[in-house]
Amino acid sequence: MPPNLSLGTQIWRFLVTGGLSAIVDFGLYLLFLELDLHVNLAKTLSFIAGTTTAYLINRRWTFQAPPSRARFLAVVALYAVTYTVQVGINYFFYTQWDEKPWRVPVAFVIAQGTATVINFIVQRAVIFRLR
Repeated sequence: MPPNLSLGTQIWRFLVTGGLSAIVDFGLYLLFLELDLHVNLAKTLSFIAGTTTAYLINRRWTFQAPPSRARFLAVVALYAVTYTVQVGINYFFYTQWDEKPWRVPVAFVIAQGTATVINFIVQRAVIFRLR
């Protein structure tokens, strides 16, 4: 049975992991936009890289859970939902602020923040809850 980390410790670790994963996500997103990929394709590819990073670190460090096919599939399903939410929010704000120099980072942060809250709540309460 994994150690029972406090809510505060899990939130802190989730945020640190999220920060690292966001660097991966945003860095690749900027690179793909620079390569003239469509905004949604760029966000899709960067999302996959960022969420893979987040899952691997969170499973081991934040929630200290052993590998599990069921958990992995649950995270894939959760990420499919948050992918839709994140890409939709990002696209909405990206297109609303056409030609504004700050539209890319602001749209990214709003979308990422929304997805982060959803991910933490579902992962802690459902996927990685202690039995």
